[in-house]
Amino acid sequence: MGVERVWLLDSGTLVIDQSHITWNVGCGTPVRFPVYSVLIEHDEGLFLFDSGFDKGTVEELLPFELPEQTEEQTLLGQLDKCGYGPGDVTAVLNSHLHFDHCGGQRHLPDAVTWVDKEELRHALVPESFERLGYADKVFHRPDSEYRWLEGDVVEPAPGIKLIHTPGHTVGHRSLILDKEGVAPLFFCADVTYTQESWDKEMIAGFHNDPTANVESLRRVKALAARTRADVFLTHDMDAWSSYKHAPDHY
Repeated sequence: MGVERVWLLDSGTLVIDQSHITWNVGCGTPVRFPVYSVLIEHDEGLFLFDSGFDKGTVEELLPFELPEQTEEQTLLGQLDKCGYGPGDVTAVLNSHLHFDHCGGQRHLPDAVTWVDKEELRHALVPESFERLGYADKVFHRPDSEYRWLEGDVVEPAPGIKLIHTPGHTVGHRSLILDKEGVAPLFFCADVTYTQESWDKEMIAGFHNDPTANVESLRRVKALAARTRADVFLTHDMDAWSSYKHAPDHY
């Protein structure tokens, strides 16, 4: 049966400068953007692609991002809207380990974490320019159980494919879901943030390797076109408002 239902879990919003969305363009213009994760009901378990941010951590370490998150928008609140609890999540599939993609994992101590090994290394021992991005390390505990994302394409379960798309971070991954009866669902994560940056092939201002990031963006655009996938952008408020939000599902 494979992928059954797919929910987008609302994690709230943050603020960054426009120049961090479209590198070096629009400096001095604050933009509020959405953060969400993807819950995947599969006959082999319940998978979560990223886990959003933790408001308290952002308020403490990155207060300039002005986090807005209600109780309903916490990971626990969003799981509840889908009829699940934290103990139901089998595994978390991390696109990367920036704070706005792993903050909810404090609530999932029993879930297996699928992540790129080099991504974990950079998160735990970051380069100086990466430190703010890797501010929340709650995903890493003495009893953490990891599965390594190795190679260009990894399929944790049939119909769930994680593609290596480095540049934003060293071990960044994008997600393709093959769901029976519909076009593939393509979550590009932070390869690029918005429809404008997708169209103009512009990368974010925060990156590990800008050349690799541009190459990854061009690759995923070609892949999405070839497979006629429905593309979901990660940090575009207009696009987000057009998507189905939990408890509605795909």
